[in-house]
Amino acid sequence: MSRQLREFIVGRTDAESGAGASATVGMLGDALRPRFELGAGRSATVRHVWLDTFDWRLHRAGVSLEYSISRGAHRLSLLTRDSVQADTAVPRLSLPALTEQLPAGPLREHLAPIMGIRALLPIVSFAGTTREVRVLDTERKTIAYLTVDEAAARRPLATAWGPHATAPGSDATAPGSDATAPGSHATGSHATALAPRIRIAAVRGYDAQADRVERLIGGLPGVAAAAESAFHAAAQAAGMATPGYTNRVDVALAPSMAAGPALARVLLRLLDTAQANVDGAVRDADTEFLHDLRVAVRRTRAALKLAGDALPDGVAARFAAEFGWLGQLTTPTRDLDVHLLGFDAAAAGLATAAPADLEPLRASLLRYRAAERRRLIRGLRSARFTSLTSDWRAALSEVRAAGDEAARRPGPTTHVPIADLAATRTRRAYARLVRTGSAVTPAADEDQLHLVRKRGKELRYVLEFFATLYEPAIHRSAVRELKQLQDCLGDIQDGHVQREAIRALAERMVAEHAAPAATLLAMGELAAQLDATASRARGDFARRFAQFTSPRNTRRLALLAEVAA
Repeated sequence: MSRQLREFIVGRTDAESGAGASATVGMLGDALRPRFELGAGRSATVRHVWLDTFDWRLHRAGVSLEYSISRGAHRLSLLTRDSVQADTAVPRLSLPALTEQLPAGPLREHLAPIMGIRALLPIVSFAGTTREVRVLDTERKTIAYLTVDEAAARRPLATAWGPHATAPGSDATAPGSDATAPGSHATGSHATALAPRIRIAAVRGYDAQADRVERLIGGLPGVAAAAESAFHAAAQAAGMATPGYTNRVDVALAPSMAAGPALARVLLRLLDTAQANVDGAVRDADTEFLHDLRVAVRRTRAALKLAGDALPDGVAARFAAEFGWLGQLTTPTRDLDVHLLGFDAAAAGLATAAPADLEPLRASLLRYRAAERRRLIRGLRSARFTSLTSDWRAALSEVRAAGDEAARRPGPTTHVPIADLAATRTRRAYARLVRTGSAVTPAADEDQLHLVRKRGKELRYVLEFFATLYEPAIHRSAVRELKQLQDCLGDIQDGHVQREAIRALAERMVAEHAAPAATLLAMGELAAQLDATASRARGDFARRFAQFTSPRNTRRLALLAEVAA
């Protein structure tokens, strides 16, 4: 259950005096008398490890998760700025950890909707002396718990995962290795002292008394309310930017930038995203690493197709085939991930078959995935992949540098501005989508609808690449309308593709003698359900397309092109 939480920091002068946590507690006890007194407490060396997902979902949701280890005991605390949402003893965690690997209870219930399918990773740690005491009222009832932490931050534990890295040559190693597992972080020259932190956690029902304690402590010289969470302070001390990773194409473009160098900046951002996810995809921390890697590759291929002519001659053609290879390399594992991620929901939706009938299918999917992952890992560790990423970065960096140099030269320029490129490609992508979608009739086959979906993706990519050139409110509205159409087309395509995949899996399992009759019947029902889903989405296509091509939304797209130019 949630409890009020207040935090204070002790000024640097006091922190540097070396008084220690016990002396700080003594000072607090003097300040609280005679209204309150401090019960007996104990000091301990505690290691705090702050956990989050790779894309900082907890931080973005306004919560932080602290994993503390002391004297062989392990504890997880879910905190907001002013409350303890959940706090529980846990077995030693094995990281990365998915939601289902956490102990059942309130903490997991709080975390599940925030984490989704992402895994918890160790982000940053600190260790030091912690003194914990009870705050008693005049009737010697415990009204709050008071702790004083004196600690030093460590470099990010998750450096090897990509965006949590802070400096080349950091001594942090891979999460999950002995050197960085919680409780065994290697010490080194990167420890940074943190200001001592005082934490007051109210006992339920005693919030008013805890408020009084807060006022008394907050009035002490050198003591101030904490302006940031302990996690944020530790991350800053370790040199980390918060929040860190995002898969958005958030490149700031100026309308007057030369088109080629500006596009190179976008492509470099996509390369950064792809490379940031390689380690997680190889280690299989969670399925989103491979997904984000694939999205970055897909966006890169689309950029080369839709705007590659803005790059110097030969650059787009030189790399297009290699990115096609990379896309093909990552497809089989991701397709199997999609089946497995939706497996439980699909099994629960069976009407005539029992969910247990599909378990042989799950076993086969896991076996096929293991084989495909071995191929994926070989590819991501290959010289071909290393050459692709290094050569691509070098080529793009050269284009960007040439653009920067040209921009510094005085006098008029002859380059095509990125705003003009964005305007023409926005108009072209929208016109192609409208033309293709307008040709769809009730008798249209799956290939025609798939082509409409491809055209929708092309427009979406253009809107993503050049987002900072558009008027934000109009851009958001246009993307929202496009997304609704894409969702409809995606349901149509996914239903058909997954139906055919189920049939192919059934044939493969039969050939391997891995499909009991009950499983084949359940898979048949599953394929029928997928087909029904696709049919319902197809019935909604005309309405969605009419909404997207309405005069109002058509005007939005025209305004986007005008603003960009």
